[in-house]
Amino acid sequence: MKIDLLAIAPHPDDVELTCGGTLIKMAQAGYRTGILDLTRGETGTRGTPETRLREAARAARIMRVRVRRNLSLPDAHLEVCDEYKTAIAEVIRELQPHTVILPYWEGRHPDHYNASVLGYEACFIAGLKNYPLAGEAFRPFKILYAAAYADVRPNVAVDITRQYEQRKLALSAYASQFRPPKGERRSHVTLPLDRLEDRMSAAARYYGQLIGVKYAEGFVVKEAFEVEDVVKMPVRSI
Repeated sequence: MKIDLLAIAPHPDDVELTCGGTLIKMAQAGYRTGILDLTRGETGTRGTPETRLREAARAARIMRVRVRRNLSLPDAHLEVCDEYKTAIAEVIRELQPHTVILPYWEGRHPDHYNASVLGYEACFIAGLKNYPLAGEAFRPFKILYAAAYADVRPNVAVDITRQYEQRKLALSAYASQFRPPKGERRSHVTLPLDRLEDRMSAAARYYGQLIGVKYAEGFVVKEAFEVEDVVKMPVRSI
């Protein structure tokens, strides 16, 4: 299956938190969307790999994602190496996405910034005809970097006001992560998951304010955008 938009992230639930609304919106617009999770999240404090895979499949159905894959690379051990790049690049050649969403290239979790580099380099080598990969050479046209986990001002924002409740529903599929059992023993390590959903909602409101809507998801692109009609450009300047 060839798709239009592929989101690549290190762990199940990362896509839902950073760009789930955008995937829902693009699916509603008729585009074929997909998700590539690099690991099963097996080193996480909550849940099991098997549980998280089931939750990811349910979330994908809620978001109307056409295809969701998991490469089962080692969680908390992602590193930029040829083996991992090749695995991602072969999926890119198979699915041939026009646009790819990657994590931002800086972040708290090493898996996130390593996934960003792995994803970019995989997109590049997938287009090298003589690189030893399965499939026909193909390179995505556009790469967006999800800004939600990063302390960065996005230069692209997608209005997800109408998709916001459906995004919340997709997040609720991850009961093991966001609805832990009552009486769960607290460790000395603070779990960002305890407040992560609230933080992502606050981020959606902030990105929405940047473009004059209620909720949005923010992205960064490294290249300039071409604009044909400066009279019809959206978002008020003053």
